[in-house]
Amino acid sequence: MSAAVTPSLAKPPSRTERILSVWERINRPIFYGILILWALIALAPFYFTLVFSLKPVAASYEPPLFWPSPFTLDNFRTVIQSFELFPRWLINSTIVSVTVTVLRVLFAAMAGYAFARIEFPAKNLLFSAMLISMMIPAQVTLIPKYIIIGPGLVRDLEIAGINIPTGFGLLNTLPGVMLHDLVTAFAVFMMTQFFKSLPRELEEAAMIDGLGRFGIFFRIVLPISQTHLLTLALLTFQGVWNEFLMPLVILRSPENFTLPIGLQWFQGEYYTLYSIVLAGSLFNTIPILILFFLFQRYFVQGIASTGLKDI
Repeated sequence: MSAAVTPSLAKPPSRTERILSVWERINRPIFYGILILWALIALAPFYFTLVFSLKPVAASYEPPLFWPSPFTLDNFRTVIQSFELFPRWLINSTIVSVTVTVLRVLFAAMAGYAFARIEFPAKNLLFSAMLISMMIPAQVTLIPKYIIIGPGLVRDLEIAGINIPTGFGLLNTLPGVMLHDLVTAFAVFMMTQFFKSLPRELEEAAMIDGLGRFGIFFRIVLPISQTHLLTLALLTFQGVWNEFLMPLVILRSPENFTLPIGLQWFQGEYYTLYSIVLAGSLFNTIPILILFFLFQRYFVQGIASTGLKDI
């Protein structure tokens, strides 16, 4: 005779366990719902810029507001054909952005490597002072930058009959726009933190083979830092391409304007043709979008791995 098997009574889940079970089922849809909502909010300005730039000026404020009806490309033709300096502004912005990007990446990499690997007097003090400078608003340094780039602090300074310039005298020139932006504290900090994460064994092996500091930097360190260098280049190009304040202060002649400064010419004193302004702004936006989508993978990798080492 077989023994009767008594089924075991399962303990009913507690209230906390039930709540956790429900949360596990709904947390993913909530998470993706928040991401989708945030994406829509972030993309809305660009979408409406595209919509209104494709609508005729006379129908800018007429419905439908969510679709370019009637559709036209006349605003883009107006931007290109009515402003003969527009191609010049594009060229100026390209020259300034590419030059500053190349030089800032090089200088920031050199300074970052020095802070990360070379011991020199007052190293920590200088690094701390550089970090503190990141907290100073750009508007505070606007006048000092203008004085240094332009006439200088002391005009007509003569020593032993020799005129000593205290400023660079680069107002209303593209080099003047480039000069103040060649090195930033954030760029140096970013490269310093990355170089601290590199294994010292690579450099020690190179030193045994007879390489000096410059050889190690240019032949070993830079080739293995491509991701971070490219990330810094993308951030720099984006910032310089869209910069408005300093070019507005430095530049005077329309032929020297960069694109963001030139776009203000599309606004009248008493009225603004928003469809034409937005069409012009797309010329300023599209290059950045193309660069970002082409190098998105490197951009995310570089940002994710920055700051892993302690200062």
